[in-house]
Amino acid sequence: MTGRLFQGIILQMKDVADRIIGVIDSTGSVIACTELSLIGSEREDAAVEMSFSSDFVIHGGYIYQTISTKSARYEYAVFVEGDDSLARTICAMAAIALSSVRSLYDEKHDKATFIKNIILDNVLSGDIYLKSKELHFGPDVPRVVFLIKHAEKTDSAAIDVVSSIFPDKQKDFVINISENDLVLVKEVRPNVDIKDLLKIAKTIEDTLGTELMVKTTIGIGTVAPQLKNIVTSYKEAQLAIDVGQVFDSEKTILSFENLGIGRLIYQLPTTMCEQFLSEVFRKGSISALDHETLFTIQKFFENNLNVSETSRKLFVHRNTLVYRLEKIKKITGLDLREFDHAIIFKVALMVRKYLNSREQRP
Repeated sequence: MTGRLFQGIILQMKDVADRIIGVIDSTGSVIACTELSLIGSEREDAAVEMSFSSDFVIHGGYIYQTISTKSARYEYAVFVEGDDSLARTICAMAAIALSSVRSLYDEKHDKATFIKNIILDNVLSGDIYLKSKELHFGPDVPRVVFLIKHAEKTDSAAIDVVSSIFPDKQKDFVINISENDLVLVKEVRPNVDIKDLLKIAKTIEDTLGTELMVKTTIGIGTVAPQLKNIVTSYKEAQLAIDVGQVFDSEKTILSFENLGIGRLIYQLPTTMCEQFLSEVFRKGSISALDHETLFTIQKFFENNLNVSETSRKLFVHRNTLVYRLEKIKKITGLDLREFDHAIIFKVALMVRKYLNSREQRP
């Protein structure tokens, strides 16, 4: 990555300075150069001389100077064709420019690593405040975690695509968690609306689908008021996807705030769920209901228990729907036209769906 970083800068210098400009690492390997054919070549002797000098070194018709970094040891050096005063000036200016770029990159890298360690719960809460001050983080800035799951393994292209959507690298961080998971930690305004977060997720989904042809599922955590809370937002985004895959499998964008009762059911012990179903359907098993009847129930709930509206949506006579509801009451003992019974039945269907998903797990 560092070679690519340096390459972009020195190529901009090519038109200004009519000299070959390049960068070597501590082993003497050319990792960036305005003369592309030289990239990958070796300059070991020059590297050895640089390791013993903090000033300019002239070797083989080129002038070299160390690129200063946080590390005390020599890591990189810039070289310029020639050994005259102009070459020395160009070399000094290039070293300053590349040093500044490297410093910004290191800070960004350090910040991203710090964020990743917080998300993975690898940092003690007491150390987060001190480290955030060291890295010039705003500890009380609200942030939200977006967990982006890919259906298939992806390479670094996915990171590049998501990063291009959010160009402010000091506020928004795109982090690779696993072969299938990316995380976006995005700074947001206070009291951000959930609709705005859903729009952000939709933009990510559409861009990845268009540019990389990959299918994604995106979980959104709640707003973390402080840096130390982003681990909670990350876990919420994970839970949003897990719960959504059970109760809203057709959705590809899932918010923790919108999980509703599904979140509670998902965290119940299976024994309690099984006991609940046996108590609710003591009179008759839910398995006695055929597909048509279950579809009718679904539409009845979608239309807020309105008989007339449901019959219209199902293209059946009102009396036909009433007959089906009476049939359900006879089998299960629950009258869906009564609000309390409808709630119990709705929860029972969700519990049954949850238990079925547990049975299907490997």
